[in-house]
Amino acid sequence: MKPSLKVVIVAFIAALASPLALAATPEASATAPAQHAAASPLLGSWSLDTSRMRMPPGQRPKSVIFTFGNAGGNKWDMRVDIVYAPGNEVHSSGAAALDGTPSVVKNSPEADTAAMELPSPDVLVMALLKNGVLVSTRIYAVLPDKHSLVETAVYPGKDGVPVMKTNYFIRVHQGG
Repeated sequence: MKPSLKVVIVAFIAALASPLALAATPEASATAPAQHAAASPLLGSWSLDTSRMRMPPGQRPKSVIFTFGNAGGNKWDMRVDIVYAPGNEVHSSGAAALDGTPSVVKNSPEADTAAMELPSPDVLVMALLKNGVLVSTRIYAVLPDKHSLVETAVYPGKDGVPVMKTNYFIRVHQGG
């Protein structure tokens, strides 16, 4: 019997995320999740380095800015501002608990629901759904320089084969 695409993708994501959680230091593991959220170097605004995207320059977005903000109570606000190649803009937003609880995403062409977890202060794991279907999982990791962010996106490709894409961001504003 062939496993469903959703089961394969969830298993694949779990396999990817597990080493990140295990890589956390004992000190980080003992820290309360709310302290992770308040001290996270992910907080602030990040600009996509479009020059590193694996697509023709004319098809790349003009700009993508992610902003993570601490909303208190182990919740984060997230805003994504995209200017596509033709010039049209999308401004998506949402607030989510960092415990995997689903939350509403507003104005996104890609997702209407998100769930986020912060296994360590410098790693965020996010699942995005559209109409109840998992459309992608994103892992955001701040590099040791604290000014660079790597996003690994996993989503279903042609014939149900998982696709992984890496994007690189540069800090434009320190949050807190």
